[in-house]
Amino acid sequence: MAKKLYVGGLPYSTTDSELTDTFSQFGAVASAVIITDKFSGRSKGFGFVEFENDADADKAVSEMDGKDFGGRSLTVNEARPMEKRPRSDFNRGR
Repeated sequence: MAKKLYVGGLPYSTTDSELTDTFSQFGAVASAVIITDKFSGRSKGFGFVEFENDADADKAVSEMDGKDFGGRSLTVNEARPMEKRPRSDFNRGR
């Protein structure tokens, strides 16, 4: 079963392939993606890594959480499901 990890505190220059390479030392990475701003395309400084094996994901959390990566301290933990947010009515008042 696959386990998805949240990886925060990434340098804004980090690419998907760098994220995959960094976490593949702990086991088989099913996917790795950096989250970007939909308007500017710029990295938001966090991403998600999905491991094929739960034990590998657990090892990555214990080894990488708090580690320095590109001059920044990483936050690595198990990803939580995305919460529903209310839809914005920004332009409806016009």
